[in-house]
Amino acid sequence: MPETKVGIVMHYFAKVGVAMIAATDGPISVGDKIHIKGHTTDHTQVVESLQFERKPVPGIEIGQEAGVKVGCHAHERDEIFKVMD
Repeated sequence: MPETKVGIVMHYFAKVGVAMIAATDGPISVGDKIHIKGHTTDHTQVVESLQFERKPVPGIEIGQEAGVKVGCHAHERDEIFKVMD
């Protein structure tokens, strides 16, 4: 399936399984299927929620950041791709 780079992982909070992500190359919205890829990370999931300053947001645009619950141990600088179905 084709993928488009949309962002990067800025930080990972291991205790709660949340990655702080930044939209660097495209928007990221709730419902998007994303692929988190790095040296040791290779995980695909659907974005179930995004939070900014502990409040839910429907999506983020280029230049914005948000927290997303992830099903893997993400690492700083892992790249985030939007999977096109």
